Amino acid sequence: MTRPKPKATTGVPTGRNNPSEISRDHLADLYGRLLTIRRAEERLQKLFADGEVPGFIHLSIGQEAVSVGVMDALRDADTIASTHRGHGHAIAKGMALEGFFAELLARDEGVCRGRGGSMHVADMKIGMLGANGIVGAGLSIALGSALAHKTRGTNDIAVAFFGDGAQAEGLLHECLNIAALWKLPLLFVCENNGWGEFLPTTKHLAFQLGDLAAAYRVPHTRVDGNDVVAVQAAAHRIVEAMREGAGPMALECVTTRVRGHFEGDAQKYRDPDELAALAALDPVRRVADQLAALGLGAAALEAIDAGVAQKVEAAVAHARTGTDPSFEAACADVYAEGGRA
Repeated sequence: MTRPKPKATTGVPTGRNNPSEISRDHLADLYGRLLTIRRAEERLQKLFADGEVPGFIHLSIGQEAVSVGVMDALRDADTIASTHRGHGHAIAKGMALEGFFAELLARDEGVCRGRGGSMHVADMKIGMLGANGIVGAGLSIALGSALAHKTRGTNDIAVAFFGDGAQAEGLLHECLNIAALWKLPLLFVCENNGWGEFLPTTKHLAFQLGDLAAAYRVPHTRVDGNDVVAVQAAAHRIVEAMREGAGPMALECVTTRVRGHFEGDAQKYRDPDELAALAALDPVRRVADQLAALGLGAAALEAIDAGVAQKVEAAVAHARTGTDPSFEAACADVYAEGGRA
């Protein structure tokens, strides 16, 4: 018997799910995963400020519930394509912290041997097809992966993460169209944080994602992206339907961008009152409050935090002992050897 497809919704997010719908142990596990992303990126802030991370980094602080909630519904064989703000996606999908930090510190022991860095971190072993410095470029990569899943006859799915700023890219329209035509197992996840770089999304988009998805007959669900329980509940429902052949679907997670577009962006274009109000929307604090209401004491919460902090520091220490990539080895993956035949 085929389960019904998730109901498509547009408009205002439906609000918080009741945390009692999942077990306290499951919620505590989600909390640990949220904290891992948060503490890793807070550590990256310091490393970047100290000059240990080359290039730019774009932090997902405040958006962790999207990464953790969606990945809670995925399996190892499922694939994801990320964005320039992809640290949370990579860690939530299962990337080892040692390889993650080594990559961002440009060490040869990194998951991409130090050559990808923050905006191109990838790990095919866990189905992480890569972050991407080009806005919306991960959409077509995920589309191809979804086609591969269908061609192989598996019920694995591909997930394309993109921000609301990428909705104006023509590639989104093309991928929605092909995914719908070929009924591909592609989940479009929009992290709607209200900003496209330095401009509010409302100033450069004349449509809502739900209307766009409907034009391609792709079911659309909109949730509170700062509520990990709401995100994971929607993701599980949608992914189950997709595994049974429902075709492509869209999940829009309304969230908040706490840090600037890039680390070092002073955000002088944002209302100070808006920035001051962001703490009340913190997805990590929200789950901590929910766990406390379910009887998990302060000592237990502090123990989870301490354990996460210890793992992060150990990963940073390991990365610092790594070796610099050699120029010759890097060139070996760029230029073909030998002359013409």
